[in-house]
Amino acid sequence: MATSYCSISNPPLSKTSFPNKQVPGWVLRAISKGKGNYTGGIYTTTKRNLRTGFHVCAVNGGQGTRNVSGAEFPSDYTELLAQAKEAAESAFKDGKQLLEIEFPTAGLQSVPGDSEGGIEMTGSMLLIREFCDRFVPAEKATRTRIFFPEANEVSFARQSAFEGCSLKLDYLTKPSLFEDFGFTTKVKMSDRVRPEDEIFLVAYPYFNVNEMLVVEELYKEAIVSTDRKLIIFNGELDRIRMLVTFLNKREAALMMFENNYPPFFYPKLAELSKTFLPKLETVYYIHNFKGLKGGTLFRCYPGPWKVLRNIGGSFFCLHEQEEMPSLKEVALDILPSA
Repeated sequence: MATSYCSISNPPLSKTSFPNKQVPGWVLRAISKGKGNYTGGIYTTTKRNLRTGFHVCAVNGGQGTRNVSGAEFPSDYTELLAQAKEAAESAFKDGKQLLEIEFPTAGLQSVPGDSEGGIEMTGSMLLIREFCDRFVPAEKATRTRIFFPEANEVSFARQSAFEGCSLKLDYLTKPSLFEDFGFTTKVKMSDRVRPEDEIFLVAYPYFNVNEMLVVEELYKEAIVSTDRKLIIFNGELDRIRMLVTFLNKREAALMMFENNYPPFFYPKLAELSKTFLPKLETVYYIHNFKGLKGGTLFRCYPGPWKVLRNIGGSFFCLHEQEEMPSLKEVALDILPSA
């Protein structure tokens, strides 16, 4: 493990440009310009699960490539998607089969909870479409299957971000009579997968615990002993990882209650953290920590894990290591001591 610290008396200042992005099937309501180069907007659509609008921070630009081994923190979502694309391609070339991509959608320096859940999922949907436009060659579009959390989400995607695309859209669960209590009907993955499928992308499977359990089933039934690939996109897997870091049952129960996971699912989630999650390669990751001693945990494959701090608009590395540190370690040990 290598650790480096920096001291800056007059750090450089930088501002990020966020141009507007037009999305087919959506109506852009312009908002007032801020200072400098910042612009923004609100995309609105018909109400669906409290999704009435969301803020968009630049998701456009060219499809240029870069050397991700020395990747720096992205200046906007265009650069982020370029980095994530290169990271995923590099991992697949290295023989990795199960990938994780995780980053905030309410702003590059936002934290979980800064935006309403439905808005975050809609933001992820748009970013996934932009990622696929860069990552999936046209000739492989019909061999790429995107699994959304549930059937209604597929209908929403087809009417908005994925309108007119040739990617296969599918779902992990179906609504049930007890959906309001967090229960859904699992879908048998062997019935959803087709022989020609090569790449599976699972979109934000975190709202209901059944979603990640079905993802594990997808892995066992359709990926093991094959050349197929799987990417979990914004699955908030840290919720599950945290299960094994809590010191006592009371803290674990509180965490699960806050994440709307029913108690009888605890053992299944804990088992996922031991059996399935270790098989994943986290190829792109951003997690922010707020506060006076705040910072960012950042990784872009094949580079190391870095703990960064934003000073005057620029990011500086406080610490780096090869293995992923726990969020608890970053928050309580690394950031306070830097």
